[in-house]
Amino acid sequence: MEFYNSQVLICGGEGCNLLDSKKIINLFKLELKQFGLDREVEVIKTGCLGLCNLGPVIIVYPEGIVYANVKPSDVHELVEEQFVNCKPLQRLKYTLKPGDGRIRSLDKVNMFKKQHRIVLKNCGIINPEDIDEYIALDGYKALGKVLTTMSSQNVIDIITESGLRGRGGGGFPTGRKWSFASAQNNEQKYIICNADEGDPGAFMDRSVLEGDPHTVLEAMAIGGYAIGANKGFIYIRAEYPLAVERLKLAINQAKEYGLLGENILGTGFKFDIELRLGAGAFVCGEETALIKSIEGKRGMPVTKPPFPAVSGLWGKPTIINNVETFANICSIILKGAKWFRTIGTEKSPGTKVFALGGKIRNAGLVEIPMGTPLREVIFDIGGGIPNNKQFKAVQTGGPSGGCIPARDINISIEYDTLIEIGSMMGSGGMIVMDEDNCMVDVARFFLDFTKDESCGKCTPCRIGTKRLLELLEKITNGKGSLEDIEKLQKLAIEVKNTALCGLGQTAPNPILSTLRYFKDEYIAHVVDKKCPAKACKSLVKYHIRPEICKRCGMCSKHCSVGAITCKVGEPYKIDQDKCLKCGSCMQVCLFNAIVKE
Repeated sequence: MEFYNSQVLICGGEGCNLLDSKKIINLFKLELKQFGLDREVEVIKTGCLGLCNLGPVIIVYPEGIVYANVKPSDVHELVEEQFVNCKPLQRLKYTLKPGDGRIRSLDKVNMFKKQHRIVLKNCGIINPEDIDEYIALDGYKALGKVLTTMSSQNVIDIITESGLRGRGGGGFPTGRKWSFASAQNNEQKYIICNADEGDPGAFMDRSVLEGDPHTVLEAMAIGGYAIGANKGFIYIRAEYPLAVERLKLAINQAKEYGLLGENILGTGFKFDIELRLGAGAFVCGEETALIKSIEGKRGMPVTKPPFPAVSGLWGKPTIINNVETFANICSIILKGAKWFRTIGTEKSPGTKVFALGGKIRNAGLVEIPMGTPLREVIFDIGGGIPNNKQFKAVQTGGPSGGCIPARDINISIEYDTLIEIGSMMGSGGMIVMDEDNCMVDVARFFLDFTKDESCGKCTPCRIGTKRLLELLEKITNGKGSLEDIEKLQKLAIEVKNTALCGLGQTAPNPILSTLRYFKDEYIAHVVDKKCPAKACKSLVKYHIRPEICKRCGMCSKHCSVGAITCKVGEPYKIDQDKCLKCGSCMQVCLFNAIVKE
């Protein structure tokens, strides 16, 4: 084993890969070799650390220096300054006090100060393609403890006592679900990891699988031992090629080490895991539809009961948990149920991972204790709204969730409180909106998504979502009426109460929550024929202020349809009949003479 004086951790997550992270890693190794430092400095590819707006991110240890937004053209200078001249490269350095440990050094970063990382504890810290690095941080220790010192009932008891609730959206108690399957008298049972993450803007599960795949494999084996299953499946969408690649590698490594397969750790317990690739159908996030897809059938939900814990995959007792739920298991086994309950709230113990995006300064992955006030997430962790805009709302739970208005900024984030105000936890998407977002258009966007993703099995979802979308489009195009708003609300409630599965039952949530908190915007669209946020194109007009126009002609040159003209000696004017409302004229105007109304 070689020992290095320094380590360079470079994000190898999918997002940073799109920003030339792979090229940066190769250039780093090449530059170190040219300087004769390749035996002194180790380059490690990691998963996503969560600082997505700063990527690609590079961390140098033992100093704990963070470099942000690194480009391939920066590598030579960075290596020369940091390792040859022994001075940080100030222009790329992220403000951070040096520390003596990987995690502790990051505690000084504003985005990490109020986080508590359990699920993401290894992401961005270890090389996800090296099982030895996972083992070095207590990897597979929980599995060893379970197989050598605990009965299956002991495992179920500790998960039940911890209060861990499913992180996939429903929030059902994990221990209770496991106990249902354990009680079934059947020689064949299954464990399924639902990695079919389909919410727009959500990338929590993907990042865990890319950055720490072994934590899911270990937890699935523990779950298999608890309920008496010897087979597991990870159902993952094919759009996650990097996660699939690292999972395959992790499974093979675990088998080589005797941590999956026959006679695990010499205890006689056997458990194997296979991957199943989904085609990206949102409805397959629903557990019965997911089961049908694994069976090779069309992914469509079925009525319950029987529940999968009694009759699931191929009619056998089956437990389905999502990636984040499994990622909590090992820590609970090693540290205990009481420890887990010290984090979060009484009814919602532990942490929750969110993909923070939208109109926010610090976009990325965050893991917070349940019960954290929304204000802290938006302004302390997220850094607030850019461009001095006003915070307007936040969408949680993706297409199945609702919009939380600014007036509820102090609400604590936990399962029950979010449901009370018309939203939901969901899998963990959190999209922040500012004053420029039209809430009617937000509802239209999500309905457009769920309408296309409906499997079509039940009439309320198949037809209802289409009619809801038609009403929303009518309103955003300025052709709606007050009667249409009443129809919209009535139909949304009807679909919610009669649809077969969770997709249809929650599809109206964006409509109902925006009607609840932003009904004035709906009324403005149908009565005044105006969009208060100036976001709906059909209700927006661009005007040139004659007192400011300098007749430079810049706007006219950039208008692709010739809608901007002028007469000699007069300011330019916009022909509203020709105008496409693309806004390019406003962007190129040098004198701020063009306004949007």
